[in-house]
Amino acid sequence: MKAEQKFMMIFRFTPNFKYQPTEAEMVQMQEQWGGFIGNIAIQEKLISTYQLGFEGKQIAADLSVSEGILISENKTLGGNMVVKANSLEEATTMAKDCPILKMGGTVEIRTITPMGN
Repeated sequence: MKAEQKFMMIFRFTPNFKYQPTEAEMVQMQEQWGGFIGNIAIQEKLISTYQLGFEGKQIAADLSVSEGILISENKTLGGNMVVKANSLEEATTMAKDCPILKMGGTVEIRTITPMGN
């Protein structure tokens, strides 16, 4: 059997700054994310997960700094999750249950290569 590898799921979505979800919608989203993350954790496949906020800065190659987060093709990063899986296909299957897909968002699954020692 092939040794488990680490994969990162990158969550992207189109932000809608004009719409504020209701309290009930927020609870429902939290429950969906909790179920998704919990299911992976129960399988002992979860390494880490992070939700990104909307406050940030960007540094360009010329060292100039701009306020705000990057929105490209009307999408921004919402967070990431690092999981263990036996293959890219297994990690992709796990990602298909991600709640961001129900919001019209996307999940990109990437291999992870350690940097340095």
